[in-house]
Amino acid sequence: MAATICPTVTTADEQDFKTQVDLITSFASRIHIDLSDGVFTPEELVPIENAWWPGNVRADLHVMYKRPFDHISALMALGPQLIITHAEAEGDIARFADMLHDHGIESGVAILADTPVELIIPLLGSVDHVLVFAGKLGYQGGQADLSMLAKVSKLRELKPTLEIGWDGGINDQNIRQLIDGGVEVLNVGGFIAHSDNPKEAYAKLKQIVGG
Repeated sequence: MAATICPTVTTADEQDFKTQVDLITSFASRIHIDLSDGVFTPEELVPIENAWWPGNVRADLHVMYKRPFDHISALMALGPQLIITHAEAEGDIARFADMLHDHGIESGVAILADTPVELIIPLLGSVDHVLVFAGKLGYQGGQADLSMLAKVSKLRELKPTLEIGWDGGINDQNIRQLIDGGVEVLNVGGFIAHSDNPKEAYAKLKQIVGG
């Protein structure tokens, strides 16, 4: 199973957003952009209208919004490869996924630490990706709770073709365990962003992954 390292962009400031995107797209071909509304999350991040990325880069949008349906047109207009909403948000996620698929966009659902896999079993036929969220909403850094790899194992059992991502606390000490546990998309925030040399930090993880 091939694993992909996805540096994350998490900021409320438009200039900082540009700085982060310019930096990580100089070495990464797939990135993860955090969007939050300050309702589902404690803080609001960069608004949808200020989100962007270079055309030669794959972008996944992690939409931490209480009411994602209110913003679906604006999100789709950005043209991402994948849009991830939360199982804990309001609205019909299966219908949301169908609308994304109608526009050639992959659909994902994220689950928080306290959310059981059983809650999203009815959605697994509709989504392409599940994000196991082990971090703190709207922030980078923190510790990875590896006990949540049990969720990854359960998801893989339920739908072997599912792409499974992990967000929260990934570093050079645990990334191998996460991959061996079945995680394919490793969304890395603080380990890269807070490094003295983000490009080298990314390269170090790539070396461990073997890619």
